[in-house]
Amino acid sequence: MWFIPENGMENAPAFLRNMLNFDHKLWRNKLFHCHDKFRQELAQALEPQIHSLWGAEIPWQKIYSLFGATPNKESGDLAFPLFQIAKEAKTNPAQAAKALQEQLKTLPAFVKEARAIGPYLNFFLDFNQVAKTIVPSLVSGAYFQEKLTENSPRTMIEYSQPNTHKELHVGHMRNLCFGDSLIRLHRYAGFDIVASTFPGDVGTHVAKCLWYMKYRNKSPVPATKKGAWLGSMYSTAHNTLEAERGTPQEVENRDKLTMILKQLEQKSGEFYDLWKETREWSIELMNEVYNWAGVKFDVWYWESEVDSDSVKLIKEYQARGLFKEDQGAIGIDLDAYKLGFCMLIKTDGNGLYATKDIELARRKFQEYKIERSLYVVDKRQEHHFKQVFKTLELMGFENAKNCLHLQYDFVELPDGAMSSRKGNIIPLQSLIENMVKLIKEQYLARYITEWSAEEIEKTAQIVAKGAIKYGMTRIDPSKKIVFDMQEWLKLDGESGPYIQYAYARINSMLNKLGTPKSQDLLIDTPQEQNLVAEFTKFHHVVKDSVEQYRPSILTSYLYDLSRAYNSFYAECPVGSAEEPLRSSRLQLSKATANILKQGLSLLGIEAPERM
Repeated sequence: MWFIPENGMENAPAFLRNMLNFDHKLWRNKLFHCHDKFRQELAQALEPQIHSLWGAEIPWQKIYSLFGATPNKESGDLAFPLFQIAKEAKTNPAQAAKALQEQLKTLPAFVKEARAIGPYLNFFLDFNQVAKTIVPSLVSGAYFQEKLTENSPRTMIEYSQPNTHKELHVGHMRNLCFGDSLIRLHRYAGFDIVASTFPGDVGTHVAKCLWYMKYRNKSPVPATKKGAWLGSMYSTAHNTLEAERGTPQEVENRDKLTMILKQLEQKSGEFYDLWKETREWSIELMNEVYNWAGVKFDVWYWESEVDSDSVKLIKEYQARGLFKEDQGAIGIDLDAYKLGFCMLIKTDGNGLYATKDIELARRKFQEYKIERSLYVVDKRQEHHFKQVFKTLELMGFENAKNCLHLQYDFVELPDGAMSSRKGNIIPLQSLIENMVKLIKEQYLARYITEWSAEEIEKTAQIVAKGAIKYGMTRIDPSKKIVFDMQEWLKLDGESGPYIQYAYARINSMLNKLGTPKSQDLLIDTPQEQNLVAEFTKFHHVVKDSVEQYRPSILTSYLYDLSRAYNSFYAECPVGSAEEPLRSSRLQLSKATANILKQGLSLLGIEAPERM
């Protein structure tokens, strides 16, 4: 069943269209199933009662979408707001809530009580009934096989666009973790996803690096970690060129950089050969990072591959009269849209980032038959993408409306921003090595006589990934991240290792205590009720994370679930409990472990079997 029915709502009465905030495009894009059986049954019970009281033909799907959380357990478990209904019925919301309470003669079996509290009708659930419905499928894993969407648009998500000839650092991981979690969340929800990346392998930064290697560098090329070494060459080159501004060397340096760029453009010469060789070093570094992070792309686009075609495309549309030439440069005036002038071809005949993104958009939709294109790029490029999407629209590109920039804020160190040019970064490979070393010393040293060296190394790597990926996704994309390795590795705070440790503890307990002897479920204590209540939220959390492009919703949920389980474990003995209570609590533990493992996997994080 759907949130919104496909039943010609364009002809619905004004009352109902206004109440539903009707928008035809939005209507058609409501793809998620009503996957909460409890809310669905309750909504279907409310639909005829609302019609009987006020004559309103409100579909149960809309009622379903209005349910929300209560401020506390004393107020109930589900809240139904009466604001919209009361407004249309010209009555007080509190009176409407009271009237609806009195109208409900029978309730679904899982509802103990309906109580009007101000402008809300709140429902108190019978968690024994709820548990009987949801826990078995969580324990068996069938819950995670449920289909959440249907006819979802084929979507390309482009993320992780590192530059060659620069070193990957901790700041790059926000884009990588954000994009990868969106891929995993969308695929879990049922979307047909194409994962792509668009590294920058041409441009001034490459010329600077090659210039320094050829004319200034005295150190030999290392036998290993050439990609990281190349990044240090770029930083040194940039700082050297900056230091020589205003000196006699500046003109000579500029001429050499121009010469290098021309060779790269013409695809011939010693610097083109050097570019091809060094580019492979950077690609090797990228693949090492992607393999470590468990990230795979369906398609790799390269700036060098779209460069010349993008210029041809712009000149083609210039010939049609869309773009203007001014003093040798070509672009489009977007002042009417408050976007300024978008330059597309410079006076030297070369394109810019906007030029390449326009050509890339055309390729994506044509080559992969996608219906939506999402760009995971930091917030500095907001104006850039607004110009690109508007230009595509004016070019007559019908899918311009289906392109979306998913922006995020930066990662900073406690003492300020990072910069590859200045060299004040934390190289990613060094970070991983230091994190693994710290994890071994602080957490795993106690197991050195019990575990093999291979297991200790594997677990340390898993925990390091968990710390980085959770830390990079738990902060809302609109906010800055301040990277602090010690904070991210804490076992007693909101961190990846905290969630991993919660899972590992449950897993160890389950291995020790064995399987439940019965399928009975006894949900009596507040801690057990809170745990079951958390269980019902998982697919809502996935839906919200996908619709809002915010993996941080999922990270918060996993933290809350872990805390709820720790409270349950402290107050509700498992191993020492008598049957059938022991079996009931084992099932709750297994359900929790399965959700934690599945939820972590949607963030690209592995759940260690022990820790």
